[in-house]
Amino acid sequence: MIKPTRSQVPGVFTSRPTLCGLATILVTLPLLIMPPDARAEGPSCSLSRAAATWTFTDSGTVIGVGLRTAVGKFTLNGAGSLLNGVATSSLNGNIAEETFDGTYTVNSDCTGTFSVQIFSGGAELFAVTMYVVYDKKMEHVHALFTSVVAPNGVSLPTVIAADGHRD
Repeated sequence: MIKPTRSQVPGVFTSRPTLCGLATILVTLPLLIMPPDARAEGPSCSLSRAAATWTFTDSGTVIGVGLRTAVGKFTLNGAGSLLNGVATSSLNGNIAEETFDGTYTVNSDCTGTFSVQIFSGGAELFAVTMYVVYDKKMEHVHALFTSVVAPNGVSLPTVIAADGHRD
């Protein structure tokens, strides 16, 4: 708030900012220049905002083995656990009913990881790590398999991507 004060010249007023006026300017200026969507929301992505049941598809190649594709669903619990994963997959034409559980991370920039153990018929097939990116509304997730390890410890090179959305 600007407070008029009398100058040394009779009949002339000058303006001098008060402490209250400076504080008001310092608080409101960043809000005026900040993009509207940044003002409306807090952190764009978090573990708790990812909590939901998700459906997904993945598709790609396990190098030296063959093509893989899968469809399924899983639950993110809001505390870093990926639960109740089920999928039907095809690896080089061999169909498998899969279950999986694991952990997940979410960074405030909407990136993160999934780490899961995939089973079929009670036997572990693979341990998989994925790099994931959520959209800002956390309605969709995109993933790339970054590590696939067989139960015997052998790493399998892959080119597999996945897409998912809230159920």
